[in-house]
Amino acid sequence: MSDGEMSGRKSHWDSAYATKGDDVSWYQPNPGRSLEMIAAAAPMRGASIIDVGAGASRLVDNLLDFGYTDVTLLDVSEVALDATRRRLGGVSGKVSWIAADITSWQPDRSRDVWHDRAVFHFLTDEAAQNAYLSALKQGTRLGSAIILFTFALTGPAKCSGLPVQRYSAETLADRLGPDFSLYTNGTERHPTPFGTTQDFTYAGFRRCR
Repeated sequence: MSDGEMSGRKSHWDSAYATKGDDVSWYQPNPGRSLEMIAAAAPMRGASIIDVGAGASRLVDNLLDFGYTDVTLLDVSEVALDATRRRLGGVSGKVSWIAADITSWQPDRSRDVWHDRAVFHFLTDEAAQNAYLSALKQGTRLGSAIILFTFALTGPAKCSGLPVQRYSAETLADRLGPDFSLYTNGTERHPTPFGTTQDFTYAGFRRCR
């Protein structure tokens, strides 16, 4: 990815979070499906979890409440991460923070759970997708769980003014390739704060080789 593309992505999301806060279509007061899938995939509270494209999501609040002790948040927007730090207050020190573009980030270790509800469907060109998959392979190991949410085939074609790539569980599995085995999937209709809905595909994979 070019420096210009990564800079543009950071500027876009910094602006979105600075001007809109929680008033965004993807906001969830309770990320129930994500929590259920993470707890099922990694019941031990010492499991290492990374939330890719964490933004200002409430997922981390819930993971800490559940007793998880090794949680990492990654987002291209430092504005979003700062908002989460302020919200968590004194417990923010229990979280690892990474401000980085996933298409250029190189993981320093592998995690038990890789969760993404916000990033992969925004990567619409092959080079960006390949860079993401390279980070995914570096950041997971045999047996790691990969939990992905993307816009479904019936979901919106754009979000936050940007085009998205829509997936079914089958096309998502094809894109991830043979290193990842699909073990659960479904669709979810997300109610936005504006009274509309968005169709998501969710899928759980295991790193199988």
